[in-house]
Amino acid sequence: MNAAALIARDELRLMRRNRVAVIASALLVLLTLVAVASSWSHQRGIEDLRARHQHAAERAFDAQPDRHPHRMVHYGTFIFRPLGALATFDPGVDAFTGNSMFLEGHQQNTANFGDVNQSTLLIRFGQLTPAFVLQTVAPLLLIFLGYGAIARETERGTLRVLMMQGATRGAIVRGKLRALGMVALLVALPAFLGLVVLTATSGAAILPTAAIVLGYGTWLLLWVTVIVLVSASACRSRDALLTLVAIWAVSVVLLPRVAPDAASVAVPLKNRLQTEVAIARDLRRLGDAHDPDDPHFSAFKRSVLQRYGVTRVEDLPVNYKGLLAIEGERITSALFDRYSGASHAAQETQNAMVRAVGVVSPAIALRSLSMAAAGTDFAAHRGFLEQAEAYRYDLVQRLNRMQADGVTYADDTATDAGADRRKRVGARNWEAMPDFTYHAPGGTALAARALPGLFVILGWLGLAAALLAFATRRMGERR
Repeated sequence: MNAAALIARDELRLMRRNRVAVIASALLVLLTLVAVASSWSHQRGIEDLRARHQHAAERAFDAQPDRHPHRMVHYGTFIFRPLGALATFDPGVDAFTGNSMFLEGHQQNTANFGDVNQSTLLIRFGQLTPAFVLQTVAPLLLIFLGYGAIARETERGTLRVLMMQGATRGAIVRGKLRALGMVALLVALPAFLGLVVLTATSGAAILPTAAIVLGYGTWLLLWVTVIVLVSASACRSRDALLTLVAIWAVSVVLLPRVAPDAASVAVPLKNRLQTEVAIARDLRRLGDAHDPDDPHFSAFKRSVLQRYGVTRVEDLPVNYKGLLAIEGERITSALFDRYSGASHAAQETQNAMVRAVGVVSPAIALRSLSMAAAGTDFAAHRGFLEQAEAYRYDLVQRLNRMQADGVTYADDTATDAGADRRKRVGARNWEAMPDFTYHAPGGTALAARALPGLFVILGWLGLAAALLAFATRRMGERR
């Protein structure tokens, strides 16, 4: 057995003799198992609830009686975003952004009913998920187990004894790395096994799973390297512990909390009330379909009459009110898209600023990697919003077209006793409307989104390894 293996075995034996270390390690492994089980149960419950509500909303829409098509435009429907399989590991922004939307004509609503809004304030401090345990808690355990790995030897004078017995500086460092790395593997193993089982049983793509395993494995290896580096550079164990706790507090706790707040201040977003006021103001400028003297809709009316070769809307082969509804929805939807696009661009700028801070705090890079691979980041949420808006616009325009083709202009403008009945179309038309289907990004796309975060963590690991190599050459020198 070589010197590095002997040193690793001796370090592990020392850890086993430390009752506090053994208990802390066992508790963290148990916490990881609980996080895997509770997160899986929570996400499955949410998924079942959303599926039931989605089915109920579709049945309610299909079960509507004979109605005027524009009544159905305002009746609307609910849609729910289905969860990705890897959301069990890292729910990402889903708990904050909302998971359901009400779709209706002349209105582009936001997602509602996020878990944070439905839960106590405790959830804001972090959900108990495997991602949270490995991101935040596991490095802290490794710090308390390994802060004295080499500093303890220096402090007691045993480092020189080891070197006199033939152990090289490199062998000592490799042995300490191996011992602490085995503990890191023990801590991460339950989460990784749960992720593999989840992927195998749910049909999730392999590439995102591999990206998560590689990312978190690199993250823990980075902490193992940093801990041994600080321990090799410090003269006393106490100094190494204080330095490592400070690094953990700044990089894992402080910067990930401060960076989003700083980005929000630098690139402020309009709140919902401000946006609605601005949209209402712009809508008044665009035109009023109910005003016969409105310039835009007067021009639209002339173009319709010219297209069909008639002089009165009563002579059109289609219902002019339906055509008017189609044009009005086109204009308002374009305005909604402009405002939502501006909001999304601002949020992308904020996220880019936060990712830039990730160069200083690899914890931010890890979170970006984790959410991107799990399909629970802002990009995935935006994809859901865009698909929902495309479905809403298509649904409303189908109903407007139904009004134009299925209801005559004479009946639509009549006010006699039987007019209301003549304005309706058959209930079978609602069943013919397509249901919303969310198209999740593929595994290759998710893995590609995770690559920038992985490169940042690998860069930090390379830097830490280089610094450790330099510190190793100076280890044992008098200071």
